[in-house]
Amino acid sequence: MISEKLPYKRIAIKIGSNVLTRNDGKLNTKRISQIVDQIAELHRRGVQVILISSGAVAAGKGEYSFIKETPEISAKQVWSAIGQVKLMVNYFSLFGSYNIQAAQLLATKENFQGLRYYSNMENCLSAMLDNKIIPVINENDTITVTELMFTDNDELSGLIASMMNCDALFILTVVDGVFTSHPSENGAELLRELDAVDKTFEKFISPQKSFFGKGGMNTKCTVAQKAAIQGINVHIASGIRDNILLDIIDGNDAPHTFF
Repeated sequence: MISEKLPYKRIAIKIGSNVLTRNDGKLNTKRISQIVDQIAELHRRGVQVILISSGAVAAGKGEYSFIKETPEISAKQVWSAIGQVKLMVNYFSLFGSYNIQAAQLLATKENFQGLRYYSNMENCLSAMLDNKIIPVINENDTITVTELMFTDNDELSGLIASMMNCDALFILTVVDGVFTSHPSENGAELLRELDAVDKTFEKFISPQKSFFGKGGMNTKCTVAQKAAIQGINVHIASGIRDNILLDIIDGNDAPHTFF
């Protein structure tokens, strides 16, 4: 259990689709605002933040209904294109209220294949951070072919945290972390800390994925362990808890799972 302030200088924060959207699929602007408030405070303290944000497809689906029958893959591409604009308008406006510049970066697996592509992305992100810009990264679902898609943004967040030598990776979902059984079941206990190489957590994990997202808790734990082995601290926590990022970093007893 963490009980002291964490001296992080550079962190990556991944926010899942279900954290950012309401039950009807539309963006939960109040929750986005609450998360931006926390990131703005970290920015004020001098912490460099890289934001990996899901939610484009879900937001697009909540905004637009097709007037003609459209294949599923094409529909998701269109929803992603619509929703990504909606997502960035919110981030741009909310960060702007703190005089913080946000910037969009849409990634594909090709950015991590080959030194030239890798270095190009790394240099771009470094330039943003050096100039106190907050990168907002998402997978480019609109143009990425299936074979080159990330498993989900959990995988992308792990790659980004590694690329940028982050001190920590925060994976925000709609539950407090990894439990010994489904969180809604009686007797389910939160696992406060897991080892980077111990796979016993797998017996507790349901293969079920979120309604809007592509990933599940098993993917999150796999990404967390890979990052932890590289020396990156990983916190899986609930993005719907008020002040969760600051509570964890400030050493308050915030429920979450630490790798």
